[in-house]
Amino acid sequence: MRLNEQDIINAICLHMAERKQLHPSQVEVELMWDEDYGFSAEVFAEGRNQVIVAANILEAIERYLLKEHNLRVFRDQIRLILEDEIVADIA
Repeated sequence: MRLNEQDIINAICLHMAERKQLHPSQVEVELMWDEDYGFSAEVFAEGRNQVIVAANILEAIERYLLKEHNLRVFRDQIRLILEDEIVADIA
């Protein structure tokens, strides 16, 4: 299974909205990749921005797959990949 960049953004929006008790439409996400730091995302919510690291992105994907697709996936089964866009391969 593969999640495209929009699926990953949706997963992060849902996850952060739940954690901050907001509506998902109140959360904006920009995925990033850096040669030194790897994958991260900048999250904008409630007038603040926060950078989350790859571990947080993987957690969001885990919860998204469980809640939206009823799939129990563990973190070591998810691999973030930079292609034309950032994607997640699920083993």
